[in-house]
Amino acid sequence: MRIVVSGTHASGKSTLIADLRLRHPEFEVLPDPFELLDEASDSPSAAMFAAQLRLSADRLIVETASDLIAERGPLDFLAYLLAWAELSGGELDEQVRDHATALIVAAMRTVDVLVVLPLTTRDAIPVSDDEHIALRETTNDVLLELIDDPDLVAGHVLVREITGTPAERVAAVEAFLP
Repeated sequence: MRIVVSGTHASGKSTLIADLRLRHPEFEVLPDPFELLDEASDSPSAAMFAAQLRLSADRLIVETASDLIAERGPLDFLAYLLAWAELSGGELDEQVRDHATALIVAAMRTVDVLVVLPLTTRDAIPVSDDEHIALRETTNDVLLELIDDPDLVAGHVLVREITGTPAERVAAVEAFLP
């Protein structure tokens, strides 16, 4: 089973994946694409999000493991690009969006389950101001809209929004594991 765990930054992705990995070592884990960028800075930019979108799509397409959990997929980074444009008062270039869409469609063909960790007040994860709060919240909202787009998320992909404590999140994922 190929699972992508999506969500804005500081939404609980790493915790969920670490907890799942302890209980299911048979899964290969693909880390957050941010960790794989050369000389990645902490300052967000459209170029950084575009690079992560390409990286996250490519690794899903190329990776052959049948059981894997990817921290973030290309849909996350389209959400970041759209949120970045919105917060900057602009729009995402149509050619960039078309290219991103093609990458997302190809990558999502290889995915069985998209787990989305939305921000909720009940399960709030405290973050400091240097975590780009407006970008975090806008990306969350955009991502929740994108997961309903049938042009981006293939019909065979099981999409699940999961909330709750870390233990409840693990149990929710384990409920659909074979």
